[in-house]
Amino acid sequence: MDKVIISVALTGAITSKEEAPALPVTTEEIIQDAIACAKAGASIAHIHVRDENGLGTMDIQRFREVFHGLKKALAEEKQDILINLTTSGAIDATDEDRMAHVKDLKPDLCSYDVGSLNWLNTSVFINSPPFLEALGKCAQENGVKPEIEIFDGGMIENAAYYLKKGILQAPAFYQIVLGAAGGLSGTVENLVFLRSKLPKGSRFSASGIGKAHLPIMLAALAMGADGIRVGLEDNALLSKGVPATNVKQVERAVAAAKLAGREIASAEDARRILDIKK
Repeated sequence: MDKVIISVALTGAITSKEEAPALPVTTEEIIQDAIACAKAGASIAHIHVRDENGLGTMDIQRFREVFHGLKKALAEEKQDILINLTTSGAIDATDEDRMAHVKDLKPDLCSYDVGSLNWLNTSVFINSPPFLEALGKCAQENGVKPEIEIFDGGMIENAAYYLKKGILQAPAFYQIVLGAAGGLSGTVENLVFLRSKLPKGSRFSASGIGKAHLPIMLAALAMGADGIRVGLEDNALLSKGVPATNVKQVERAVAAAKLAGREIASAEDARRILDIKK
């Protein structure tokens, strides 16, 4: 069994400061939180950015500021963490907005939401076939590893289609996200079902939203998952009534992984496991 990759989803596009007072929103807050999480044991930072009003945005300049600022801070602090930039930071972003920073910055990974769904039962999160083909080709051309986000079973079938077409390449890396309204609920049964549908040789990580956070993390570790995802994007509380921070969630994930007999993957380990070139 390989070392376990801990991803931290620092900010997201939805969580507010009211829900999570420790949420990093400004460029400097995101950079410093990523550094602290790297020191705590995270090997991937999943990054969204916010606008001047604290709302999720795909503004390329804000991605540039965070990306280059984080690269500089990592060098100064002698730390290492893989950078995973979202392609779904604003519901009204154009397809080009969602890919521009991938071409410009060439991060280690980018999110690849491989299907549309009724997001939070309030709006439609559209990932059209033309967009998914364009994003897959963009990632390949720029040496970026897609993190295939799975919210329901149909998305695994979509991913299989794009793997067959060569839009995605094996070995694929899947992030199973359970408990988001509009997707599959955050149960262990659903995690077992989705895991059973992944192609042989795939790498997978898992995350539960809100109250599903701990059950999904513990089940994923028991199942030998390659990774687990934590962070304020998915979960604002450590326990009922106790506000979380990203660092505390990473520390808890490290402790849980060690209790499960798993070693923690460094950033370099994560590159090897996911076949990502530095």
